[in-house]
Amino acid sequence: MSIHRSVRSFGFTLTLMSSLFTVAGCHNGSTTDSAASVLTNTKLVDQNGDTVELASLKGKPLVVDFIYTSCPGPCLMETAKFANVALRLGNDLGSKVTLVSITVDPEHDGPKQLLDYSHQQGADEKGWYFLTGVPADVDKALAGFKLARQVQPDGSVGHMVDMMLVGPDGRLVREYNGEVVKAQDIVDDVKKTLSNG
Repeated sequence: MSIHRSVRSFGFTLTLMSSLFTVAGCHNGSTTDSAASVLTNTKLVDQNGDTVELASLKGKPLVVDFIYTSCPGPCLMETAKFANVALRLGNDLGSKVTLVSITVDPEHDGPKQLLDYSHQQGADEKGWYFLTGVPADVDKALAGFKLARQVQPDGSVGHMVDMMLVGPDGRLVREYNGEVVKAQDIVDDVKKTLSNG
C-alpha cells in the first residue's frame, strides 16, 4: 500500500516538475511553428550608432540573444557561445546569416558601451548587431519575442538566457536555453533553415 502511494506521489511530483519546467522555459531547443513574425517594426540603434529596424532584418536567418554589458557572468558565456557560432559560420555570417544581441539594460548600454563590449569579447564581426534604444523601444522589441525585462528597484536587471533562431520570414524557428545549448547545435539548425529556404 505504501509503495503504491510512494509511486503515485513520485509520479505526481514528476508531472508537477515537468509542468514547472515548461512554464519556466527551461528547454534546450524547442521547435515552434509561430504563425507571426517576432520581428517588430521597432527602430533600435546598433553599436556603431546606426538605426536598425528589426523587421528590416528579415530575409536571412537570425540568431538572437539578450545581454547587458555590466553582466557579471551569463552574458559573457552567451557572447562567447555566439562568438563560437560566428566562427563556425565563417563567411556565411553577414552574407547569409545575422547574429543579433539586444541589451536588456538600455538605461546604461548605449552604442559606445556595446561597441566597447563587442571589442572586449572579440565579437566585433560583420553581420553581428549589438542593439540598444530607448527603454520603451527595447521593451517593444522584446515583446515581439514574448519576453519582458525584469528591472529591480535598484536599477539592476535580471538575466535572460534565451537564444532564438528566427527564420528568413521573421518567424520563430527554435528557442534555446543559452546556458545549455552547444554552438554547433545552433549552427546545424541555421544550416537546416538555410537549406529549407
